[in-house]
Amino acid sequence: MIEVQNLSKTFGDRAALAGVSFTVGPGTIYGYLGPNGAGKTTTIRILTGLTRRDGGTVLLNGYDIEREPITCKAQFGLVPQHTNLDAELTVEENLLIHGLLHHMAKADIERRTGELLDYVEMSDRRKVLVKTLSGGMKRRLLIGRALMHTPSILFLDEPTVGLDAAIRRRIWGLVRKIQSDGTTIFLTTHYIEEAEFLADRVAFLDAGKIVAEDTPVNLMADIGEWAVDFLDDNRLQTAYFHSRDEAREYVTGRMDGCTVRRVNLEDAFISMTGRKIV
Repeated sequence: MIEVQNLSKTFGDRAALAGVSFTVGPGTIYGYLGPNGAGKTTTIRILTGLTRRDGGTVLLNGYDIEREPITCKAQFGLVPQHTNLDAELTVEENLLIHGLLHHMAKADIERRTGELLDYVEMSDRRKVLVKTLSGGMKRRLLIGRALMHTPSILFLDEPTVGLDAAIRRRIWGLVRKIQSDGTTIFLTTHYIEEAEFLADRVAFLDAGKIVAEDTPVNLMADIGEWAVDFLDDNRLQTAYFHSRDEAREYVTGRMDGCTVRRVNLEDAFISMTGRKIV
C-alpha cells in the first residue's frame, strides 16, 4: 500500500531525509519511530503531498503523490499531531465539510456521518460544538473525519499526544478496530508502549536515515529480554541480558539501587543510536 524508495529532502545545508526506503503491506500497522528532528514529520508531509521531495519515489496504493495528487489523496486519511478541527462548528458539521471536500454526495455524507459517529462512540455529541469537547473526544473526531471518505490508508501523526493513559488506551482500541477493517496504518509516536502494542513492523529513523526495521519482538530480542537500570557515577546506565536469572545475578552484590525490568523498544533504539526517542 505504501512504497517509498530512496526518499531524500534537504532544507538549506541540512539533509532531513537521506535515502529512506520502506514498504508497508496492506492491512498492517507500520510504526515510524525516532527522536525530534529525525525526519518523521518531513516523511509524513511528503507522503501526504504537503512537501515536495528532492529525490526518490513515493507510491500510495500504486499512485505517485506528486504526479497524481488528486487520485493519490483520495487513497488516504490524515490525523495530524495538532488538532485542526473547526472549533466553532458542530461535530457533524466538521464531518460534512470533509465529505464535501472529497466530493461525496450528501446522502453518502449523511450515512457515513452516522456510521462514523457510532464507530468512534460519539453519536450523542453530533450537535455539540467542537470547542466544548474534551481532548480525547477531539482526537476521536479527528480519526472519524479522516475515515469519512473511506480511505485505504490512514496516517496517524502522534495520535495520542497530550492524552492521559486511560484515553490513550481507548484510542489504541479504536486503531486496532480500524486495522481489523482492512485499513493500512502509518503511525508515528513518542510513546514506546504505543508502538509495541500496535505496530506489526517498526522502523527506527535517526538523522534522516532508517537504522533498523523489523517486528517489535525481533528488534527487542536482538539486545535481550531483560534490562537492569543502575547508577554509575551518578549517571543512569542499563545492562541487557537474555534471561532473568542473568539479570538477577548481575544485581546481586551491587551496592547501588538497581531496577530489573523487561526490555522495551526504546532500549533497542538506544543500543543502535546512543540516543533516546524522546
